[in-house]
Amino acid sequence: MNSKADKSTIPDTTMSLGDHLEELRFRIIYALTGFGIVAAICMFFGNYLVAFIEVPYIQAMGQNARLQSIDPAEGFMSYMEIAMIAALVISSPWIFYQLWKFVSVGLYPHEKKYVYIAVPMCSALFIAGALLFIFVIAPATLRFFVYFNEAFLKVSSNFTFTNYISFMANMMLIFGLSFQTPIAIFVLIRTGIMSAEFFKKSRKYVFLAVVIIASAVIPGSDPISLFAMVIPVYLLFELGLFLSWLSEKHAREHKQDE
Repeated sequence: MNSKADKSTIPDTTMSLGDHLEELRFRIIYALTGFGIVAAICMFFGNYLVAFIEVPYIQAMGQNARLQSIDPAEGFMSYMEIAMIAALVISSPWIFYQLWKFVSVGLYPHEKKYVYIAVPMCSALFIAGALLFIFVIAPATLRFFVYFNEAFLKVSSNFTFTNYISFMANMMLIFGLSFQTPIAIFVLIRTGIMSAEFFKKSRKYVFLAVVIIASAVIPGSDPISLFAMVIPVYLLFELGLFLSWLSEKHAREHKQDE
């Protein structure tokens, strides 16, 4: 009797394929609209963003260092690129919210509460990864490249504006996305796609996979950036396991109380 009553209290969330596609279309439109508004604002304040991105370069090269532009259009193109990347970082809470709202359509009512936990966590981790690179990793990485060029190759380091902006933008995205690891681990375990025991037994393989992936995605694979990505990402992997354990513990306690 109780099981029938419990089932009757759960609303029918079944949606057709067409409904899912329509929901996805609306979420993409909402996400792009928010991104577009922020991008327009970032383009208006682009000179401040460029000055902010240049801070690691000045720290590595000295106060009088200036980036070079050797192509007529590269300044404008790099200006637009950094405005888009900044807009993506700033609007990431809104974009993650739309993503998780789409995912929540297929969840039960008691599972939808995770959306309001996942959205701020995804946003905070993405922004934290990007800022970690700018303030901590980038200055050390640039100093390493400059030292290597001068000490081993006997060449001076004169970075172009386009190459520098592309390097910074790509690395900000790489670090921001890599910091989503605990959320990915949590989702894989809670949805039953992977088990916590599987991840626990595969720790050394996970660490090796992190090293290989980091080596593949980091431009140049310099040791400083590689080390700075591998260690935090592996620790975030462990955080994902810990969050899954806490969630399972809470679910068991809740079930016992009932």
